[in-house]
Amino acid sequence: MNPSPEHLRYANRVLSYLQSTRYYAIEFSGSVDKATAVETGDDEVLQQSSDASFADDPETRRSTQGYLMKLFSGAIMWQSSKQKTVTTSTTEAELLSLSHTARETIALYRLFGQIQFDPEHQPRILCDNQQTVGLVQKERPQLTTKLRHVDIHNFWLRQIHRDGKITVQWVPTTDMPADGFTKPLSAEKHSHFVKQLGLVDISLRIDPEHVSEEDIDQEDMQISSDTD
Repeated sequence: MNPSPEHLRYANRVLSYLQSTRYYAIEFSGSVDKATAVETGDDEVLQQSSDASFADDPETRRSTQGYLMKLFSGAIMWQSSKQKTVTTSTTEAELLSLSHTARETIALYRLFGQIQFDPEHQPRILCDNQQTVGLVQKERPQLTTKLRHVDIHNFWLRQIHRDGKITVQWVPTTDMPADGFTKPLSAEKHSHFVKQLGLVDISLRIDPEHVSEEDIDQEDMQISSDTD
């Protein structure tokens, strides 16, 4: 592929964004605001969320999936990727994403066991698709699919849910922390996504003499323009 002026514009945009967010850092906290965080899972030591954007690739019609794991309110694991197969519904795409997140969650809990760290709660994965949550939780799920591997992922999720290895909870898309890993966001939603990741601006903490309020305001404006 030969670079073009358009590619240069994209590269400059990335560099501009990196420059404007150079003082952003992940903040971990030993305490949480339980009054506002119960519904989104932020009242727990470890939080997991899974999301998918159905058939969003116009060339292959494969879906984008993403997950986010937070420990003490700070992001420790995250991923955005294309699913390896084409699904035929939003529910199927969400199931594959949820299955991938569940496997990563179980592996993380095994690691915690090896280092003798106990989060003291059952793994809970947030999902913004009610039908997907119902397929995992209900006694008699109604999933009609011709994709055998999707059906297998569904039954595996039901099994580990029944065994108490995970639990799945529905949240609205506006409260879905992994939403930003599956699609471009508007400036307002991106600002909310940054907060969900546990990112904070530490410019005044590390260099208060050389970072002025005007510089910070300019960076905030740059972030908004980059995400429009």
